[in-house]
Amino acid sequence: MMPFLASDKWYDIRDLSNISREILEGADKVLPFGIVYVLAALLGFVASFLIFVLPSQLFVGVYGERKLIGRIQSRYGPNRVGPFGLLQPVADAIKLIQKEALTPTGSDRVVMYIAPLFFVAPAVLLFAVIPFGPNMVFADVPVSLMYFLAISSLPVIANFMAGWSANNKYSLFGAIRIVAMTISYESPLVMSLLGVVVISGTISLQGMVFWADEYKIWLGMVTPLALVIYFICVSAELNRTPTDIAEAESEIVAGYLTEYSGMKWGLFYGMDIGYAIAASAFAVTVFLGGWTFFGLEEWVPPWLIFIAKTHLFYMLFIWTRGTLPRLRSDQLMAFAWKYLLPLALFNLFILATQRMLWAEEGYADAYVYLFAMFNALAAIILVLVWADFNGYKPGATPTRPRLIKDARGYVAVEERK
Repeated sequence: MMPFLASDKWYDIRDLSNISREILEGADKVLPFGIVYVLAALLGFVASFLIFVLPSQLFVGVYGERKLIGRIQSRYGPNRVGPFGLLQPVADAIKLIQKEALTPTGSDRVVMYIAPLFFVAPAVLLFAVIPFGPNMVFADVPVSLMYFLAISSLPVIANFMAGWSANNKYSLFGAIRIVAMTISYESPLVMSLLGVVVISGTISLQGMVFWADEYKIWLGMVTPLALVIYFICVSAELNRTPTDIAEAESEIVAGYLTEYSGMKWGLFYGMDIGYAIAASAFAVTVFLGGWTFFGLEEWVPPWLIFIAKTHLFYMLFIWTRGTLPRLRSDQLMAFAWKYLLPLALFNLFILATQRMLWAEEGYADAYVYLFAMFNALAAIILVLVWADFNGYKPGATPTRPRLIKDARGYVAVEERK
C-alpha cells in the first residue's frame, strides 16, 4: 500500500483498484469458481476503456488533435457540433456507421473484412500491461516490455492484409511501404529499449516505474538518446506525419486504405489514434517515471498523473504532424539504417559499460546522476559527429537537381542569350 493512501476503502478514488477489489471479493462469495476471473478481466477492460482509452481517443486523439492542427494551420478546427465542437468525433462515428462499406470486384472479400478486426485486437491488448497506478495494472507480468513489443508488431500484418486483399496497385504499394518501414525502424527501436533494460535491470514496466521512484530520476533523463530514438521510430511505425509514406495522398491516393470506406475505414482510423496513445503511455511508463512525479503522487491520484503525462507526450506527435513535411521513402529508409541504428548501438554500448561500472561500485545513487549528465553530453556529441561522418552539412547546397539553376528575375529581351 502506498503511503499517500489514507485508507483501502472502496470510495478512496486515489487508488481505483480498491473498487475492483471490493467487487471481486463480493462476487467470489456468490459466483462459482472460475467465473470471478472472467469478471475480473471484463471489469479491468471496461474500467480502463471508459476511464482512459475512450476519452483519450475521442476528445484528445480526435477532437484535440484536429483542433490543435487547425490552430497550427490558422484554421478553427471542429466548432459546429456540440459546445466548442466537442461532439464532432461522435458525429463522425455515427456518419461512418451509416455509410456503405464497398468491396471492390476482384478483391479477397474475407481477408478484406478480417483486416480491420485484426488491426483492432492488438490495440486493446497493449493496455493490459500498462500500469496506470501502483496497484492499477491489468496483467503485471515480469516480461511486460517483451509482451508490449510482441503485440505492437502485429498491426503491420493487418496493414499488409488490407493492402494486398484490395486488388489495387496503390493499396499494395502502401502495404509494401509500411512493411519495409516497420522492418527498418524496429531494429533501432528495440536497441534503444535494450539500453533502458540494461541500466534498470528489469524488463517489467512496473519495475521500471519503481526504479525511477527509488532513484528519484526518470530513465529518460539517464538515457536521453534512447528516448529520442524511440520517439522517431514509433512515429515511423505508427505511420504518422512526417513518416506517413504508406498512405501518402499526393503519391498513392490513400495507400493501403484506398479501397476502404464506411466503418471498416473508421476502425483503421480510430485504432491509429489508439496505437499512438498506447505508444505514449508506454513511453511515459518506460522513460518518464510512469505514475510518479517526484513526490506529487502522495497528494494527487497517480492515475491522474499518468493520464496527464500520456496526453502531454501525445502532443509531441501532434506537434510534429503540424510542423514537419512528409519525407521521401528513400530518405526514411536511409535515416533508419545509416543514422538511427548505429546511434542506438553506440548508446547501448555506453549504457552497458556504465552498468558494469555501477555494479562494481555497489549501485551507489550518485552514479545515476553522473550517468545522466554524461549521457546527455554524449548524445549531443554522438549525433553531431555521426551526422558529419555521413556527410550532413547544414549549410551546404542540396545535391538534388534544381529545375531553375539561376533565377535572375526579369531580363530584357535584348539581353537574353
